[in-house]
This record gives sequence, structure tokens and C-alpha cells, in this order.
Amino acid sequence: MSNSFTRGLRAAAAATAPILFGYVFVGMAFGLLLQKTGYGVLWAFLSSLTVYSGSMQFVLVELLMGWPGFLHVAVVTLAVQIRHAFYGLSLIEAFKGLGIRKLYLIFALTDETYSLLCSIKPPKAMPRGRFYLLIALLNQCYWIAGSVIGATAGELIPFDSTGIDFAMTALFIVIFVEQWLNSKTHIPALTGLGCALVCLALFGTDGFLPPALLLTVGALLAGRRPLEKRLNGSQEGGGAVCR
Repeated sequence: MSNSFTRGLRAAAAATAPILFGYVFVGMAFGLLLQKTGYGVLWAFLSSLTVYSGSMQFVLVELLMGWPGFLHVAVVTLAVQIRHAFYGLSLIEAFKGLGIRKLYLIFALTDETYSLLCSIKPPKAMPRGRFYLLIALLNQCYWIAGSVIGATAGELIPFDSTGIDFAMTALFIVIFVEQWLNSKTHIPALTGLGCALVCLALFGTDGFLPPALLLTVGALLAGRRPLEKRLNGSQEGGGAVCR
């Protein structure tokens, strides 16, 4: 194993350490909930391997309890996951030239992985694509491990799962706070928060996310030039340019 790969693996493990703890515990919550609906360890493993979408997997648990049909599931999935389209748009330049690795990176682009790719710099002599791939692979391994542990624990230990679905919300809050503390400008965060509150008031809890994302993107695009001038200095030497 080359020194550059070893350094890259260590750097990726260190960078994803906060996600390790979050994914393992939130994954355990998902595994427990899935097991309580009658789906065991194998289902938890396969779901986290092939679906790999924390928020949608929690929604999937509810859908499995009363299957509404494929069309309904497709619409719900689109509504819950539409934000990933915006993630992909902002990483087009960063993923150029990565070859077949790009396919897995697109699949594995969770909220937390996206946040990390936008803020971290690969180690010296470590190819950018390989470093991104290590981060994405480690994060998915954390999630799979948590899901399997949770489903296994649910089979072996009597457990009251009331309130455990709040784990994903708690993880999002932690990520938001961490980004707030590490960011040199809070304009994007405040814009997103303001748009979310407006859309929440207008559309309610069940339908606010897609319009909030569209409104946030529109507002950021409208103020793109002054925002880029403010961010130019902070992005030098950083991670992928996410805009």
C-alpha cells in the first residue's frame, strides 16, 4: 500500500470521524425501526447498500407499514430527495475527469458527504478523485454498519422505539451548526433558513421542502456575484467549489 494512499485513507478517516458517530447511531435507529416493522438484518443491509438515503430510508419504513403503491412511493421519493439534484449541479466541475468513479460518487452523495466534499482539501500527492471516493466509501460503510447493528439489536433486545426517528433531524442540526461555525459567511445559511421558514408557513410541514429549496437556490443565484466575491478568499486551497 503506497504512502500516498495510506495518508489519504488516514485523512479521510479523520475527516469522516464526526460522520462515523452520527451515521452509526442514526443507522442504528433506522435498523431498529425497520426491524420493528418485521424486516430483519438482511433487509437493513440491502437497503443501506442499494438505497443509501437516510431520510428516504426512514420514510420507507413508514411506507412499508402500509404500502401505497409504486407511483405514490416514486412521488414521495422525488419530493424527499429533490435536494440531491442541486448537490449534483454544484459539483459538476469538481467531478469532471473522475471517470467511472463519478458514478459511485453521484450515488453516494448524501447530505453529509456533500458537506465534506465542499469543505475539505485532499492530502498532498493524493489524487482528488481517489480521496473523494475514500470519503464516500467510508461514510456508506458507517451507515451500513449502524443499520445492521440496529436491526440485530432489535431482534435480540426488547426496545421501545418511541421518538427514535428524531435521530435524523438531530444529525441535520449538528451538521448545520458545524457548518455555521466553520463558515466565513453566514449568508447562504441565513438565506436557506429564511426561505425554509417562509415556505413552512405557506405550505406546511408536509410540502415545504421542494419550494424552500427552489426559493433558496433562486435567492442565492440572484446574489451570486457579491457572494462569490466574499467567498473567493475563503475557497482558496479548500475543497470542491460548491456553488
